Amino acid sequence: MPVALAVPVSPRLPGLLGPAGWRAVSSGAPLAALPGAAATAEVLRADGLEVVDVADAAAAGALPGEVVLLVAAGDDVAAPAVEGTPEPAGARLLDVVAVMDRLRSPGGCPWDAEQTHASLRGYLLEEAHEAYDAIVDDDAVGMREELGDVLLQVVFHARVAAEASPDRRFDVDDVAGDLVDKLVRRHPHVFGDAGPRDVAQVEAGWEEIKKAEKQRSSPTEGVSRSQPAASWGAALVRRAGRAGLATPAPAEVSAGSPEELGERLLAVVAAAEGRGWDVEDALREAVRRYAGELDAQAAARSH
Repeated sequence: MPVALAVPVSPRLPGLLGPAGWRAVSSGAPLAALPGAAATAEVLRADGLEVVDVADAAAAGALPGEVVLLVAAGDDVAAPAVEGTPEPAGARLLDVVAVMDRLRSPGGCPWDAEQTHASLRGYLLEEAHEAYDAIVDDDAVGMREELGDVLLQVVFHARVAAEASPDRRFDVDDVAGDLVDKLVRRHPHVFGDAGPRDVAQVEAGWEEIKKAEKQRSSPTEGVSRSQPAASWGAALVRRAGRAGLATPAPAEVSAGSPEELGERLLAVVAAAEGRGWDVEDALREAVRRYAGELDAQAAARSH
């Protein structure tokens, strides 16, 4: 007898079924499962249902009665099917975690297995730069790929941390949980009772929330020193302005557009190169001195 009904299930979320799927599996009809639905079959067995594993739809059709067949979403089975399993957005992130677990586990990839936070840190920076380039180029295909590479680094570091000593251990769920908590905490106008806010009020609120969270005594704290000197300096100037601390006196800029400003900055780079000066190092030293001045101002204000 041919299969009476096919029930598509998620291989990554075993036991997740829509209402029609649950009605089908609990109807009392004989249940069978193709290999791609094995995880859901195990969940149903644990709940007391009898499920027969079969190699293909033909084998299921040879079973007595009107069989309800569990199939992986996307399997082509010549039978009426109930509405597919409603996987939530982001379900494929579970596949990323599963693949990384396979790569780091015994029998996986020897290169992946020997990596550490220190050995991977350069790749994180490299992939972030490549994603940035794709965004600048407005390359949607490139963005999709490069953001995937950035995601790989996040999952990779979380997997390495999951194997650390107890005092240093965390996993990808800890990373995601901390992120969710932070997003909710920093958006009281969305998740709390702060009420509607405009962009300026939102930014001011973020600063107050972050100040309370981090207990920072200076605007220099938490700003990456490894970023390019121009970005580092801009971040410090923004933070100092919000904190009411001194900012460097702005230079006279007669450029009429960002493009013209860029050309003039490039001319400065060329002039410095002609003198054998490294512009990045020169600016980094200036920003480092400014960071020290900010720390001193913040310390003096706190006393």
